[in-house]
Amino acid sequence: MKIATFNVNSVKAHLTNVVEWLQTGAPDVALLQEIKCPADAFPYLEIEAAGYACAVHGQKTYNGVAILARRELGPIEDVRQGLPEVEGDDHARYIEATVAGVRVASIYLPNGNPISTEKFAWMDRLTAHAATLLDSEMPVVLGGDYNVCPTDDDLWDPVVMAHDALTQPESRSRFRALQHFGYVEAWRALHTEAHLYSFWDYQAGRWQKDQGLRIDHLLLSPQAADRLQASEIDRGPRGKLKASDHTPVWVELSA
Repeated sequence: MKIATFNVNSVKAHLTNVVEWLQTGAPDVALLQEIKCPADAFPYLEIEAAGYACAVHGQKTYNGVAILARRELGPIEDVRQGLPEVEGDDHARYIEATVAGVRVASIYLPNGNPISTEKFAWMDRLTAHAATLLDSEMPVVLGGDYNVCPTDDDLWDPVVMAHDALTQPESRSRFRALQHFGYVEAWRALHTEAHLYSFWDYQAGRWQKDQGLRIDHLLLSPQAADRLQASEIDRGPRGKLKASDHTPVWVELSA
């Protein structure tokens, strides 16, 4: 099973590229973030025509997450929208479901700039919920835009980024906490290279200069990590015209 995460930065604005990627990248499951539309405005017809079923947790203009699954895998089951409730949290940042016996989640973690406790509190909620998912002993894949550079090897300039929420010790320690529970960060488990990225800002020619950040991650429970075969960053979509500022990251799990 090939599972990919992709922050599309508006599914409607970048629909042509998203559909092309679904056809060429051919993920079995696609975890989308920043769809930036309510569920009733999601482009179901175009996505379904590409062969995918959809589960959507949307929001007008901002945020929004979705799970797409090839129809031949069977239905998207037991959908959960949002983390365990906290009063006043109405942002569409989390959706979770079961596809072909694998529990998957699409996550759009708060950016956190200017630095505030909101990001850290959200990460604490995610960690607590992720711990409960391990009790099921199902394979679990938590994919998304975590808005965290795990180490200085995952960004283009530590000095420039020193005061950014994506690099703060509080962000990084919470990301490590997920791994301490037993989740494996798939790409890093198979790669030792430094300075390979999944995001390049639109400003200052960051893409052309390869000045990026690795902030899109797939975390695997032990049951999923046992099936890990491959994980790569697909730079191709970032080089398209009218591209998202992110590019997909994917894992391959054995049967």
